Order: sequence, then C-alpha cells, then structure tokens
Amino acid sequence: MNSVASANRLHIGFFGCRNAGKSSLVNRITGQDMAVVSEVKGTTTDPVTKSMELLPLGPVVIIDTPGFDDEGMLGDLRVKRTRQVINRTDIAVLVVDAETGMRSEDMLLLEMFKKHEIPYLVVWNKADISDAFFAADCQESHEIDAIQIKDVDSGERRSLDSEEINSEKREARTCFIEKDRVKPSEEDIIYVSAKTGAGIEELKERIGALLKDNEDSKSLLDGIIGPGELAVLVIPIDKAAPKGRLIMPQQMAIRSALDKGATVVVTRDSELKETLSGLGRKPDVVITDSQVFSYVSSVVPEEVALTSFSILMAKYKGTLESSVKAVKALDHLKDGDRILMAEGCTHHRQCGDIGTVKIPNWLRKYSGKSISIETCSGKDFPEDLSGFSAVIHCGGCMNTEREMRYRMRCAEDQHVPFTNYGIVIAKMTGILERSIKVFNG
Repeated sequence: MNSVASANRLHIGFFGCRNAGKSSLVNRITGQDMAVVSEVKGTTTDPVTKSMELLPLGPVVIIDTPGFDDEGMLGDLRVKRTRQVINRTDIAVLVVDAETGMRSEDMLLLEMFKKHEIPYLVVWNKADISDAFFAADCQESHEIDAIQIKDVDSGERRSLDSEEINSEKREARTCFIEKDRVKPSEEDIIYVSAKTGAGIEELKERIGALLKDNEDSKSLLDGIIGPGELAVLVIPIDKAAPKGRLIMPQQMAIRSALDKGATVVVTRDSELKETLSGLGRKPDVVITDSQVFSYVSSVVPEEVALTSFSILMAKYKGTLESSVKAVKALDHLKDGDRILMAEGCTHHRQCGDIGTVKIPNWLRKYSGKSISIETCSGKDFPEDLSGFSAVIHCGGCMNTEREMRYRMRCAEDQHVPFTNYGIVIAKMTGILERSIKVFNG
C-alpha cells in the first residue's frame, strides 16, 4: 500500500454540505471507519486524508471534507480548508442530501470543480429515506407501489403513486438547481444510500471509470534515458539530508531509470570526480541536487547532459516551461521587493536550510538588492500573491500535479512570476541553458 507515494496517487475528494452523509459514504466505500460520523451537523471539522489500496480502483488518497455550509469563525476556517482540498483533488464526489436537494453551496462547489477542470460525480445520498428521486430507483428493484416525498419549504410529506414516480424523478434532478448556475449533467448523477449500501458498488465503478480517464503513466526520466544507458545521480549527504533514506525525487529517479533498463550509479558530490573517472565510459546523463549545481557542472564534461532533481520535478509536474520563462524576473528585482519561498511539505528547518537560508542569500548576492523573503509550507499556500515580485517553489514532490499547476496559475493570474528552486539556482550559477538542454531532445 505504501509503495506509491501520496503525491503520485490519484486524490478523490468528497464534498458537500453538513449532514449530507459524506463521512458515512466514505466509510461505506472504503469499508473502514475512516471518518467519525454522527447525527450532529459539522462532525467533520478538518479534512480527513487516508492513502489506501481501494479495490478495484488501486492506490488512491481519499479525502473527507468538512461541510461547505459550515458557519461562524471556525466554520469559515473549515470552509477555507475545504477549498484548499479542491486544489489537490483529481476526482470530486459531491454528496447531496436527499431531503434538502442541491443547495447554493452545492452549486458553488460544482462551479469550482468546473473552474479547476476536475472530473466529478454528483451523489444523491440517503436513498433509504425514499424521496421520489431515490425511491424511483428503489421501486425498480423492490417493486414499491407508492412512496412519499417531503416538501422542501414546508417540511410536509405527501404520497406519490407509481404513475407519478418517473416524472417526479426527472424533475428532481433540476428542481433545486438555480437556472443561471452550473448544472450537473445526467451522466454525472448517481443515487446511493450510505446507510443500506444501495448503489455503492455502482458508485465505485463510476469512480473507477473516471480514474481510468485520468490514469497517468508518466515516469520522471521519460525522454531522458533509455535501455542500456548510464545515469549518475549526485546526492550530497549533509545535515539537511534525511537520516537513513533518500528524498522522493531521488527515489523516483532511481526507479524510473531501472524501469527503463538503464544503469544507475549513485555518488556523493565529494566522490564525483573519482566516480566519473572509474566508470570506464561517459555517463549519458548526470542528475544532481541543485545545491551543488555549480560544482557538479565544473566537473561533468560539457558534452554530458546535466540537470537537477528539482528541474526534473518541474518537468514532471508540468511547470517547467513557465518556470524557465518566469526566472528572468530575477534580473529585474528592486530594493524592497518581496519574494515568496514556497515548500510543499512541512519538514523541520535546519541551519543552512535551502529555502529559508541558502537561496535567499544567493538571491541577495545575485541581485545586489535588499529584498524581503517570506515563506509558506505545506498546504498553506496564499491565494493573494499580488504583493510579491516572485514565487520560488520547491520541486513539489509532496504536491500533486494538479496542485502545482493550480499554484502556478494563481501566480500567473496575478502577474507574479512563478519558478522553481532548481531553475533559480541554475540561473544564478549561469548554467540554466545547460540544465534544460536535456529536455530539448
């Protein structure tokens, strides 16, 4: 289960208003008590995330979110957290309460899914309460002759005979939807009961179909190396290196090379010269930690392709081209400019940290300007970037591709250059062109 990193799993988010049954539905789909459930509105107070192998879907991340109609100061914070989840969601499941139908908050969520180009399903939950649009399905399999439907405004229930059911069901899909807002299409809607399990298998199949449409077989070293070729990875082991393990981009590079039938040699920067001289052949590509770019470039022959893990991640996450264009902003920095250093994870910062110490110092030296450095980490990426002169992001190995593209778009929409640690370091050390040449075929 843990063989696929969270950032490389498809993220399935469950959204909706309080008491729509999101958590119950998540528990029913996963077959686990992943989320706490109760009759009290607002039981889920923060997003609940779980990486798992969900048959027949495969490795995924399931995210249960707080109600999007939460109220008060804390409610506003929870809604903000839910908005942040949307930024990293690959497939959205909107859970609608059968007794209230689609509310304005549900419609807002649909608009957000559309804006972010997220494939979605609309799940009408609580089929067991037998409102018309669910009972019509139930009637087909259980031969129900008459049902009841509750009036949303008065709360009163009235009986429907079998002749009314089909037309009532058709109307139910749109009766709560405001005319001028996004409407879910017929094929995006499914009816279930988290309580009884009705419709759950169909829902999983429908999610699975969306997952197949979003499958991504990309590999970190696509187009970089092939069978029989040789890659040298340069990995400094300093105080900032995690104890006893490699960081994710390094692991991904090794696995990608092996999958392609290539040979991988891993060395520290301090042994790079000896490693190259002892190979008996020139490597086809050298991939280095960005922090030692300058030194590695001076050691590796010009005819050998050279890039960094961080730049590879920019390519992998779909931000490379824009990041290369945006890095030109470093040549136009002025005194007092604010730079945002953004990281996707929340690791413990140490003395000499790359994002908060090394790059800021190199930037001041490169620009000769008195610039202000601000930082953010984890999921707390600010939506308002208008006050910054540039955003410099880490490789984003802990962020999904969708989340990285969203962050880049946020910056670009506000005319703020968005670039990457490795690209910035390559620019400042004068080897940018060399470091991206490997992607030009």
